[in-house]
Amino acid sequence: MSHLKPRKGRLLIAEPSILNDNSFNRAIILITEYTDNNSVGFILNRPLNYTINDLLPDINCDFKIYQGGPVEQDNLYFIHRIPNLLPESIEVDKGIFWGGNFDSLKHLLNNNLLEENDIRFFLGYSGWGKDQLTNELKENSWFVSENDFKNIFSSDNEPLWRNKLLQKGGNYKLWANAPSDINLN
Repeated sequence: MSHLKPRKGRLLIAEPSILNDNSFNRAIILITEYTDNNSVGFILNRPLNYTINDLLPDINCDFKIYQGGPVEQDNLYFIHRIPNLLPESIEVDKGIFWGGNFDSLKHLLNNNLLEENDIRFFLGYSGWGKDQLTNELKENSWFVSENDFKNIFSSDNEPLWRNKLLQKGGNYKLWANAPSDINLN
């Protein structure tokens, strides 16, 4: 993998060196906004023990909720691949969209018109201010990767971090196979 720059639609992969960071240890983040002043993204591989119905009882849906990041964890966000059904969506990249009209979303969910692999819900988001992400990249907290997943909405995303490290190769292969808690090794 070449040394890529961050941009909308790319992935931030947590370096093994940030194992002690509870917010981002082994995280893969889809960058949904990238400007000179800020960056926003959502952690793809942190399912929570909540469903939509647990958080919004008026929505009859049991789709999983994911931890999007440490910022505004009392707000619900979503990415999807159904812009034709959700007006006001913002294209992130390659058929991935962010947000949209929430009333339309409620109607779709309550009438079972969506599949779970069409949409992903997050509590909170990951955000960086001006130069913050650039500095973290210089400190080797992250590396940037293309979004080459066939379906980032798949429910089987536990091995995402490990697979990205294996793709990168070299010393990363060693870290890919290390236990979550290296003290147990």
